[in-house]
Amino acid sequence: MMFPSTFLLLIFAMFGLFQNPAPAYKNLTPAQFAAAVRQSGTVLLDVRRPDEFAAGHLPGAVNIDVTAPDFGQRIAQLDKTKPTYVYCRSGARSARAAQQLTSAGFGQVSNMLGGVLDWKDPLTTK
Repeated sequence: MMFPSTFLLLIFAMFGLFQNPAPAYKNLTPAQFAAAVRQSGTVLLDVRRPDEFAAGHLPGAVNIDVTAPDFGQRIAQLDKTKPTYVYCRSGARSARAAQQLTSAGFGQVSNMLGGVLDWKDPLTTK
């Protein structure tokens, strides 16, 4: 005989109630990300530490360190209506930043999978 709690667990599993919801942002491959950031009217956001940014970043990127205590205040100054493309070194910090951006009301946020480690084009220090 099946216990009621076991039965409920089976029902939840059948309907996918234990699965994590899909993120509110898009995950893009570096090739998809490169094509998207070429569009006009986008914000390109590098969320690595300033020393990492200074060593090389994507052309046109703005640096706001996701681990800095003022990250929330600094992103509040960005235009929430523009498509915002986020990257970091490996894609982990930028996924966290993308989640924070969508929670803050940004409507179109994309995260680059693999970060600059998977980026094929040269980085700039300018």
